[in-house]
Amino acid sequence: MTEAQSTRLGRRAPIARLGSSLRPYLLHIYLLVYTPLLLVADGHLTSVGPQYLLGAMTLAVLALCSSYLSGEQRLQVWLCVLVATGFEVFGSLIWGAYRYRLHNLPLYVPPGHGLVYLFGITAAATPLMLRHGRRVAYALLAVCMGWTLAGLTVLPLFTGRLDVQGALCLPVFALVIMRSPKYAMFAAIFVATTDLEIAGTLAGDWRWAAIAPWDHVPSGNPPSAIAGGYALIDGTVAMLALTLTRIWRRTRVGSPTAIQDAA
Repeated sequence: MTEAQSTRLGRRAPIARLGSSLRPYLLHIYLLVYTPLLLVADGHLTSVGPQYLLGAMTLAVLALCSSYLSGEQRLQVWLCVLVATGFEVFGSLIWGAYRYRLHNLPLYVPPGHGLVYLFGITAAATPLMLRHGRRVAYALLAVCMGWTLAGLTVLPLFTGRLDVQGALCLPVFALVIMRSPKYAMFAAIFVATTDLEIAGTLAGDWRWAAIAPWDHVPSGNPPSAIAGGYALIDGTVAMLALTLTRIWRRTRVGSPTAIQDAA
């Protein structure tokens, strides 16, 4: 090997190491970039028609990304799409805690929830979370707590909004981080939801009501610890998936085919 070749290899080595270290996180980087781009694109639309394309595109992204998951994880992701749709219909169209710009439920939103869930379950299995998951989760909880405190003290001076809604969501998020065995997933979901909520509200895709209907609770735009609200959705999904899996296994065990196989 010549000296020039050795020099070139030496220069490429740090790049190769960087690429190798980032490889487990490429999906998550992609999703954190895809989401704001999608929301900025929607913010420039003037009619519902183009949203169908964004919805189909997001559905295709979810189908492709979830194809690499295990069967049980894939079940959870698609259950999340169904469960989140119900929560969205209630939260936006019925309750009115937030409203989408075109006063509808954009078609990219349900599969978008699936992507958030996928982000969470796959990020929980990354080297960072496997080695330092508890520390990372507590660090993100500290960030969320700081945001919540700011929403009650400093941020209203600039936004004109007192974020009590975020403060009410904080205990839920703190509970799943401190007590749930899936704390790593919920910590990652905080990252994903912060990304999409800030991008979506800045792009004007949706807007949280300054004073929520019914309970008249003041809210930030977005609420600081809204990850706690997403935790309710994703926790419901996890419980439903577990219940369905147990039912399927019991049915499978009691089926004639399973009995014949055992014999």
